[in-house]
Amino acid sequence: MIGQTISHYAILEKLGEGGMGVVYKALDTKLNRTVALKFLPPDLTRDQDAIDRFINEAQAASSLDHANICTIYEINETAEGQLYIAMAGYDGETLQEKIARGKLLVAEANDIATQIARGLERAHEAGIIHRDIKPSNVVITTRGEVKIIDFGLAKLAGQMHFTKTGNLSGTVAYMSPEQVQSKPIDHRTDIWSLGVVLYEMLTGELPFQGEGDHAVIFSIVNEDPAIVTALRPETPALLAQLVHKAMQKNPADRSQTMAEVIRDLSHFLDKTAASSTKKNIPAIVVLPFADLSPQKDQEYFCDGLTEELVSALSKIEGWRVVSRTSAFAFKGKEQDVRVIGKRLNVSHALEGSVRKAGSRLRLSAQLTSVDDGFQLWSGTYDRDLGDVFAIQDDIAGAIVDKLKVKLAGDQHAQLIKRYTENLAAYNLYLQARFYLNKRTEPGLRKSITFCEQAIALEPGYALAYAGLADSYILLCFQGFLPPQEAMPKAKAAVEQALAIDETLAEAHTSLGCIRAIYEHDWPGSAQEFQRALALNPNHSMTRYWYALWYLLLTGQFEAALAETQKALEFDPLSLVINTGRGWQLYLAGQHERALAAIQQTLEMDKDYVFARDLLGQVYAQQGRYEEAISELEKVVTLSNRRTLSLAALGHVYAVAEKIDEAKQLLAELLALAQQKYVSSYDIALIYAGLAENEQALEWLEKAYKEHNCWLGFLNIEPRFHRLRAEARYAALLKKVGL
Repeated sequence: MIGQTISHYAILEKLGEGGMGVVYKALDTKLNRTVALKFLPPDLTRDQDAIDRFINEAQAASSLDHANICTIYEINETAEGQLYIAMAGYDGETLQEKIARGKLLVAEANDIATQIARGLERAHEAGIIHRDIKPSNVVITTRGEVKIIDFGLAKLAGQMHFTKTGNLSGTVAYMSPEQVQSKPIDHRTDIWSLGVVLYEMLTGELPFQGEGDHAVIFSIVNEDPAIVTALRPETPALLAQLVHKAMQKNPADRSQTMAEVIRDLSHFLDKTAASSTKKNIPAIVVLPFADLSPQKDQEYFCDGLTEELVSALSKIEGWRVVSRTSAFAFKGKEQDVRVIGKRLNVSHALEGSVRKAGSRLRLSAQLTSVDDGFQLWSGTYDRDLGDVFAIQDDIAGAIVDKLKVKLAGDQHAQLIKRYTENLAAYNLYLQARFYLNKRTEPGLRKSITFCEQAIALEPGYALAYAGLADSYILLCFQGFLPPQEAMPKAKAAVEQALAIDETLAEAHTSLGCIRAIYEHDWPGSAQEFQRALALNPNHSMTRYWYALWYLLLTGQFEAALAETQKALEFDPLSLVINTGRGWQLYLAGQHERALAAIQQTLEMDKDYVFARDLLGQVYAQQGRYEEAISELEKVVTLSNRRTLSLAALGHVYAVAEKIDEAKQLLAELLALAQQKYVSSYDIALIYAGLAENEQALEWLEKAYKEHNCWLGFLNIEPRFHRLRAEARYAALLKKVGL
């Protein structure tokens, strides 16, 4: 076979052989890329209906486009009729080969299990069960990334597991009791298999053993495995418990979803990952560049330059880049980089300064190791302002070189990608970002103006269109513009951005928000968020919006919390994301955990309006009405009587039987609605608190007609619990696809 060409694949070398076929390394001569070709045994390919089902399932799994699922390029037949699969080729080894060298480090085993679980979670969401999770079906790349292979093959193999020769006993050892007994199976069979794999990674042994398949099957069905901690005493108790929970004989006694498995794994990671991540994975913070210009009038330029570097570096996989919000928490504060590094759990910090005078630019930057304060690199650029793009490229390239980060595929092109060569348009865009990040109504409106001016100068400026879309989305979300005015403009802008550059992660994130909160297209929303994460896995707000607007609203609480926790790894000081975590816990009914998250946020900013608003809502759900009212009255003052804050207070007044106060705020909102946009959802909240159900439903139906972005919360919003028995409420839920 070696040296032959099958279709447009030149066979280079044999990689391995097993019960499911022979695998070769090959060169795709059309696209000049290395692939893996798996030739399936003839015994598996005699039933054409079974083959068709396998192809459909394998293609469905590959189309999920998840970072932990192997990509399949093609399924075809040789001239002799032998079926083969062409899939992505990865430098690395199988988990089976890794385990053969000995037990894994606990943190490493946990990380691999988490990545497997994330890939399976995505497959299960699409209704796909792997059925054959085992170490030989897990590839670990040289970058430490997990890739699950062979979706659908176990189903195709069928009864081949039980051949007389027993040549597939390796597979049997990972099968669930229901699977070995030919009982109906569901996604929980993969949870069992993952438990077996994690057990083997930790102990170096299989939990169920015997001489031959039938002895192994007897053990799986009837015997309990040795306790993990008996074989490896240093295994943390929480992790050992997770392993044994996954391997419960009765599927109902196991973890019920991969989201639950991920959550439990993350509990262990909370205690151990910080130190191991810092040592093993490069992590960097780009601190805000200081303005040394004579007039001190270049704050927007310095901030924009910093943000551009963060954006460029974050597109590279294999390291962690702290997001803008957490980096800017140190703006204007003279703190030692070693202190900052410890606070953000990073290994390196980039600092810099900008002096801009006329058409001249002097930019200095230095990369420092935060462990010892040692300066690894520094550069000073005294150039014409028009060279700013080349300077950014030089700095980003120097950082990658010094940290020895390997760039894969098109990552180098992404690192130095330029969205415009028009300096005036770029300058306007930086001013737009400066005002967008203020998140105020005047700031967002200024952002729109600057984006439009940038687009007028450079019609092909994709980032400016994405910024325009974000400004309109935030104006809508914060209640400053009606959805029917803001969201069509946002959608038009984001579609234009993607028409110019389909690989713009920021635009896919914005479109994911629009699909969810305006169109209530939940599958479409998930697709856009996942595409954005594939393009930029370091983008904290993409992870957070995915958690909030898709996972949470579709009832996947644990998955939403896990994704939010991941966002916090990139942006630990984000007030928005920290508050959002508390909000998710509140909506899940976990009030004490929500309070702990809120207090943590308020320690960062005691006057953060959204955290104090949430604190009042949690108090109200606990029946602590006086404390709730006290908090929400402060929020009304802090927010300058924002309508959303008035509605929250009015609702609590009503449920606390302060009817006059509630009706007074209701009257204020109704009067304001005659002068400007007031969300119908806000008015419905107070009517719901007053138990005036007909009026509440009427205003919620108005909210539906206006495409209100808060309607997605109807299925989980506790303040509308009195309406849940109403047929009109059920009809609303159906309309929004929940």
